Amino acid sequence: MSEEFSAEEIARRKRLVFESMSERRRRHILKRGYEAWDPFAAPKEPIDIRRDPTRRTAHGLVREFLASRGKPFPNAAYGRGVLEMALGLVNAEDRAHGMFEFACWYRELLAREGPQQGGPTA
Repeated sequence: MSEEFSAEEIARRKRLVFESMSERRRRHILKRGYEAWDPFAAPKEPIDIRRDPTRRTAHGLVREFLASRGKPFPNAAYGRGVLEMALGLVNAEDRAHGMFEFACWYRELLAREGPQQGGPTA
């Protein structure tokens, strides 16, 4: 804003903005320092979009996974589970890593031993 207006005009506009605020907000600004306050500051950049090591977002992973299945997923719970895992892995949550490692281990177990016939005996 300083490129368009003189220092006096900026100070006048700053005072107008300050005076139009509620008393509570004014106290907040005064506590931090009126001189340091810049009502015309450019907005901050949005939070970085989190990505996994392959540079995909959680939603990108979900879309790609579901498309790779080649058929519609069975129900909404299935889709929610996929999304929850993708978010957990992208956000590096311990819970998601535990579930992921268990799923990998279990797949290896089934490949090694195969599914057992029958079930637990009562």
